Amino acid sequence: MPAIHIIMPQLGESIAEARVIQFLVKPGDQIEADQDLIEVETDKATMTVASPCKGRLESFSAQLNESYAVGATLGRIEASPEEAARLGMDEATPEPDSDTELLAKAESNAHKAGVQPTVRGLPVPANAAGASYLSPRLKARMDELGLHAADLAGVAGSGAAGRVTVEDFERYIASLEKHKLSGASSMRVAVADAMRRSWTRPLATVGLPVALDEVLAHRKSCEPKPGPALYALRALALALSENSAPAGRLVGSKIVHPSAIDVGFAVEAEDGVLVPVLRGADKNPLKELTVRYNELVGLARQRKLPPDATGGSVATVTNFGTFGLVWATPIPLPEQTLVLGLGAGRKMPYWDEATSRFVPVMEAQLTLSFDHRVLDGGAAGRLLQRVSELMRQPERL
Repeated sequence: MPAIHIIMPQLGESIAEARVIQFLVKPGDQIEADQDLIEVETDKATMTVASPCKGRLESFSAQLNESYAVGATLGRIEASPEEAARLGMDEATPEPDSDTELLAKAESNAHKAGVQPTVRGLPVPANAAGASYLSPRLKARMDELGLHAADLAGVAGSGAAGRVTVEDFERYIASLEKHKLSGASSMRVAVADAMRRSWTRPLATVGLPVALDEVLAHRKSCEPKPGPALYALRALALALSENSAPAGRLVGSKIVHPSAIDVGFAVEAEDGVLVPVLRGADKNPLKELTVRYNELVGLARQRKLPPDATGGSVATVTNFGTFGLVWATPIPLPEQTLVLGLGAGRKMPYWDEATSRFVPVMEAQLTLSFDHRVLDGGAAGRLLQRVSELMRQPERL
């Protein structure tokens, strides 16, 4: 008889994993659809995992007091062919093996490999509208594989109004096996999930040029020497200390102001990006921040950041100029409203009114990407102008 997997569900928008604390049934028991099977605990609440179908509980693969990622397989149910058909499962579906494991299920837990996503970068049909509507049957099949609606963006639907049907989905999954497959690291999966959640908000970006000559001159007198991104971080922290509203988060009809100006900064690590946090960036002078900044960069590249240096920041600074990029539109983290970007410095002509001639200056582009529900273009522009002003007065930082 077909075996249906019990999958760790998405228990909340920001929940990535949950810990198993109790089994409510035992192997061999007859169970009903939607019956509570497992009690799990997140960092916010205790919840239950329900049965996807009627049948006999074959086994639990999960262990008590272990944490499992969303999409991980927790056990198996022996179901009737009718129940399997209702969930879009074929009775002849083989058990996952080394060739199909990436597509068949996301089975490892949070302290192991994480949820495996579908392969990206395949040719996208011109008429692919994506999965604007997911039937309960299709949702059940996608939940089994640990996939999201975003993973179907390149699927051409054959249903009414171009909807993606279960048959379209199964053909798409089968077609992936013809391509080279590689496993995504747990960090890449985490970054993808964060960006997917960030993109549910209306985001916008503003930008302006900033002269770096004062920063570079000031840097020569410092030991240790702060990088240009740290000057931008400190300037942003001071600007937000003057008015914290731009860093607030919209919750319902309220703007939640930050209780502290803790600012993160992006560090490229193997197969992803980590965001260490400088606590109280508005209260500590640039010289003190430089030592901690350099320490956290080293720890991030080793992926050994301490708990007190992660999470809880109100904004992020990213120096995309290190890759030779002049302009970019970074995306704020899901729990943040702002991300400040710094582009590569270039020699540019600047008109000097005093001498009535062009003079060369070292110039970089500052960008501010923001949640448009919280900020409008004017407020974002004023904040960016203030950051630029402070960077032109590095002795104040």
